[in-house]
Amino acid sequence: MTVALSELLATARVVSLPLTTRFRGLDTREALLLEGPAGWTEFSPFVEYDDTEAAAWLRAALDFGWREPTLPASAPARIRVNATLPAVDADSVMDVLAGFPGCRTVKVKVAEAGQELSDDVARVSRVRDFLGADGRIRIDANGAWNLDEAEHAIHALAEFDLEYVEQPCATVDELAQIRKRVKYMGIPIAADESVRKAEDPVAVARAKAADILVIKAQPLGGIERALEIIEVAGLPVVVSSAIDTSVGLSMGAYLAASVPGGVSYDCGLGTAALLAADVTDVPLLPVDGQIDVRRVEVSEKLLTQHAASSDRTDWWLARLTRVHALL
Repeated sequence: MTVALSELLATARVVSLPLTTRFRGLDTREALLLEGPAGWTEFSPFVEYDDTEAAAWLRAALDFGWREPTLPASAPARIRVNATLPAVDADSVMDVLAGFPGCRTVKVKVAEAGQELSDDVARVSRVRDFLGADGRIRIDANGAWNLDEAEHAIHALAEFDLEYVEQPCATVDELAQIRKRVKYMGIPIAADESVRKAEDPVAVARAKAADILVIKAQPLGGIERALEIIEVAGLPVVVSSAIDTSVGLSMGAYLAASVPGGVSYDCGLGTAALLAADVTDVPLLPVDGQIDVRRVEVSEKLLTQHAASSDRTDWWLARLTRVHALL
């Protein structure tokens, strides 16, 4: 998809949205929004990502904004989503999860810098109390553990009946090894960073290093590219997000609705609940544990109210210019 830079700059809006809870070291989420002929779209790679990595995010934004996705005839109108719990203290768990009404699954962040395994155990234990026996708990370490740490942590948390463990270690080789170590426990391993940050997104599947792939539309270059990866990998998938605005979540919802045969796991697309503000009057918040599959109309009032500072706007527009040149 080729779009002139001038066309992108003509509609580009940069926002800075406060979060309800500190997440990934962030208190606000910045995003650049663009309006294409198909509707509003989002370019929001995290600020620490270099231009080469950010290029896939721009491809995804152009694909979604300049070409209307074609949903299969069997596509659902709504997607079931999980609650996402940052690495908060155990006493804050109930307050955060109250923002995800009807969600039967909770993804719990673990292995936070500066915390101990005991903090993770206390947090996951509180989630189990909240969900009851029938709820589903998945944990996400974002690759922070080494092999021995991962094995020890999974043993410590296994009593809470884990649905799966997401990215316990950083490398594909480590994932393959930890998968073998805990296979007897019946706890699947999911890969996220090993898919979206890899030169070969399906290498983790070829290495038999994961049971499940976490798929995100923006970092993989868009809906069509993500669907190609899903087909080649041949593994069950969870469609997730990167704390997008509701515009970016809309892209993820279209992807989830397009997966052949549907998604069997609740998707990580309910994260608008972690935003204290959004760019639309009708955000994609979880209702009865689901979000709609639909385009999002932005609010000019909210775009203005949450506009990033002039220096941050200049930073994002310069980034857009550099990354566009790479395409």
